[in-house]
Amino acid sequence: MGREIIQIKDLKVHYPIRSGFWNRITDYVRAVDGVNFSINEGETYGLIGESGSGKSTTGKAIVGIEKVTSGQILYKGVDITKASNRKKLNYNKDVQMIFQDSMSSLNPRKRIEDIIAEPIRNFENLTTDEERKRVQELLDIVGMPSDAIYKYPHEFSGGQRQRIGVARAVATRPKLIVADEPTSALDLSVQAQVLNFMKNIQQQYGIAYLFISHDLGVVKHMSENLAIMHRGRLVEIGTREEIYNNPMHIYTKRLLASIPQVDVDHREENKKHRLEVEREFLDNQSRWYDKDGRVFPLQRVTPTHYVALPSDLISKMEEGE
Repeated sequence: MGREIIQIKDLKVHYPIRSGFWNRITDYVRAVDGVNFSINEGETYGLIGESGSGKSTTGKAIVGIEKVTSGQILYKGVDITKASNRKKLNYNKDVQMIFQDSMSSLNPRKRIEDIIAEPIRNFENLTTDEERKRVQELLDIVGMPSDAIYKYPHEFSGGQRQRIGVARAVATRPKLIVADEPTSALDLSVQAQVLNFMKNIQQQYGIAYLFISHDLGVVKHMSENLAIMHRGRLVEIGTREEIYNNPMHIYTKRLLASIPQVDVDHREENKKHRLEVEREFLDNQSRWYDKDGRVFPLQRVTPTHYVALPSDLISKMEEGE
């Protein structure tokens, strides 16, 4: 594993709620409310949560699509929430994004050649021949035919459009790609294909991924380290083995219990486990959330495992109570 490439420190993205005759701010939607994690070179870091958890907002804040309320995004040790630093470090070239909806993220009026070449034109000064050669190489990497450059997005399937989205993200040879639910709209067989060539590209170029998903089953095959997000905060951080083999927060347990099981012999056992998790969640709200329903601060369990629980409860769990 390489050195740290990006560090997120106490990141907050709040949206004002206005009401009354004077349209004054009365409260805030805390979409992201104090998030901390870091990603190393060449690593795939999983950020998991259900819809509305704040995971996609976190990803968009990192690439600059969402405005940061407070906190720091440190790239190579420099805070890029300041626009001058972002430009100086060429951050927009080094950090790219793959979007969930491949159709809406590709301009329907442009040919594939222009769609993939657009980020190249923003940062490099290539001749027409050099540019076309680069686009052809990128299409070849993601398994698309060379004649795709003359076509438009609507002429491809969802899986093919997502491949094109990956090719566009890789075009500037970035150091980090934020992949926001890149396979959620695809069927299982196509999901596997997309994930496999994302891994191949990572190995070839040494790219780091922030892999955002609601599906712990998918993330398991991609990520070495994971962060579970709920209500705008992280509820658990750990290695893949710690999260899957020893989940400690009830929200993590609920996500794991919801993964579909194909083993018919253990169907009743799995159903019973899901019911037990739901009962534990409903009967012990004060154990998992404060009086305002907010997630507790993260507490260290091991050097790599952190859980959002009251510190006294962590001590009891460590003692086996």
